[in-house]
Amino acid sequence: MMKRVTMIKQTNPMLTLGRALELPCGVTFNNRLAKSPMSDSLANGEGDATQAQIRLYERWAQGGAAVSFIGEVQGDPRFPERPGNLVLTEKTNTAMISQLVKRATINGAQLWPQLGHAGALSYLPISQPQGPSALAIEGLQCARMQVEDIQALPHMYAKAALHAKAAGFGGVHIHAGHGFLLSQFLSPLFNHRTDAYGGSIEARCHIVLDVISAVRCAVGARFPVGIRINATDMLEGGLSNSDALEVVRLLDRTTIDLIDISGGTYFPGAKASSDSSSQAPYFMNFAHQAKALTTVPVLITGGFKARDQAVDAIASGAADMVGLARAMVLNPNIANDWLSEKGGDPTFPTFDSNPQGGITAWYTMRLTALAEDREQQFDLDLPTAMRMYEERDAQRCLKWREKFAYLQLRC
Repeated sequence: MMKRVTMIKQTNPMLTLGRALELPCGVTFNNRLAKSPMSDSLANGEGDATQAQIRLYERWAQGGAAVSFIGEVQGDPRFPERPGNLVLTEKTNTAMISQLVKRATINGAQLWPQLGHAGALSYLPISQPQGPSALAIEGLQCARMQVEDIQALPHMYAKAALHAKAAGFGGVHIHAGHGFLLSQFLSPLFNHRTDAYGGSIEARCHIVLDVISAVRCAVGARFPVGIRINATDMLEGGLSNSDALEVVRLLDRTTIDLIDISGGTYFPGAKASSDSSSQAPYFMNFAHQAKALTTVPVLITGGFKARDQAVDAIASGAADMVGLARAMVLNPNIANDWLSEKGGDPTFPTFDSNPQGGITAWYTMRLTALAEDREQQFDLDLPTAMRMYEERDAQRCLKWREKFAYLQLRC
């Protein structure tokens, strides 16, 4: 422990965090701080960007983030995570997406969509959830995907990636974490298949590798493709650290440009790592092990609350880049602060209670305040934040059903 403390004191934070990072495809990030993907819930309910969403990502670019990831962005409107998500299809409002990209890529910043399919976690009011295996547990039911449904996934991701490239995004980020569809395939707790897509970790990873291959073929060798994976599902019987490390080995054989390590799931009753009271980053030990298995740059996300922690992650060799989510919601200029003599760590709020989804709703509503440049007046308690969050999504569901009625969405 003393050795690590000494290392931090002897490391120049500005030099460590301010170094550029070149990806295997040749694209370069101008520093080591990323705005991690979060469900900002600021699209208009029809899958299109809004002025508020554009302003939010502009603020993070102004604040010094090397890259901001938009999570989650849907390639198939039938399986959204929330009705406030962006959708990248031929029906997307390209003018608004172009504005988003233009204003969010100032000061050398990059903007990547996190491409996802919510699978069993698809938002029930506007979806008929499907996953690798049928589930019927309290708070979660889904149908089993047929083989032809699985085989269609690489094409869906590839099409969404092509739309992203055409719109001017700097890269794409494949979501295979947090309990969404590709994460469900990786987890033995949710994947009980006995065909080519289930069983061993290699078989459970089959569809993930197919998606990467299809996306790379679509966008070409020089366009960045990243992926988020779980270090652990944080559920008994879920993805283990050893299996997650095998996923890293398999990813090392692909053309992926960035491996983003996070953890946990959003399944009902699951413990959310982001709601932890821990003062230390969550997945450092796993990241150290992963770095020994791959030459692909590693981004670690989860629990970074102080600049010394980010510096330690880079200087110790655990990661090449650090992802900040809630810290950047509390201070959208935190990257610039940490890259200067000023430094300064955000003060994280504490709550008297922690109802399921309450803290997530609070941070999501604060994102709205940031997008409207009124964070100084933001003062919501958890019940109010949850009520506003759910009421807004209920209104968006009406618009989503109307926009995507041709897909025969659940009503």
